[in-house]
Amino acid sequence: MATSSMKTLRLGLWIAVGVAAVGLGFAALLLPRLSTQPSAAPYGAGDYELVDHDGAPVTDATFAGGKPSLVFFGFTHCPEVCPTTLYEMAGWFEALGPEGEDLNAFFVTVDPERDTPDMLKAYVTAPTDRVLGITGSSEEIAQAIEAWHVHAERIPLEGGDYTMDHTASVFLIGPRGEFEGTIAYREAGDVALGKIRSLLAKS
Repeated sequence: MATSSMKTLRLGLWIAVGVAAVGLGFAALLLPRLSTQPSAAPYGAGDYELVDHDGAPVTDATFAGGKPSLVFFGFTHCPEVCPTTLYEMAGWFEALGPEGEDLNAFFVTVDPERDTPDMLKAYVTAPTDRVLGITGSSEEIAQAIEAWHVHAERIPLEGGDYTMDHTASVFLIGPRGEFEGTIAYREAGDVALGKIRSLLAKS
């Protein structure tokens, strides 16, 4: 009786070892395949074609071009948020000095009907030459807004005019297009600079 039980126990152990070995072998076959899976698409990836304020083409690859970036969506007729943010950007670059040489900054319009490349260039370069204005057709800008998950809404005003309600945060984007957080509107300068320095440290 005892001998029979021992044989049964040994058989069970050998079966368990065999199953484990098969499982490990299957996992070993899977590991190389898993490690070669492509990484996630860059933040803001999409099929849109825009232009910068000098007329050069801009696609989603522009924001994942090997350097960390600050990306802001606004418009030149903005009464407060956009000019304030642009001057804050200028202050950040001034405070960073040579430390910010590898940092890109983009101002993407949410109002392509009025924001031509020439108008954007005059607007964004007034406080600093470090920000690149980006515009495009209404259709292409709409695709970019959707890809970046930005809020942008046209608000009618009296007399047939309009303004734009839009996301007020600055996006922090890593050198390969990875999303690294945001800087809130009117965020304390030392906090904003700390976030930018953390972004630069990852490049």
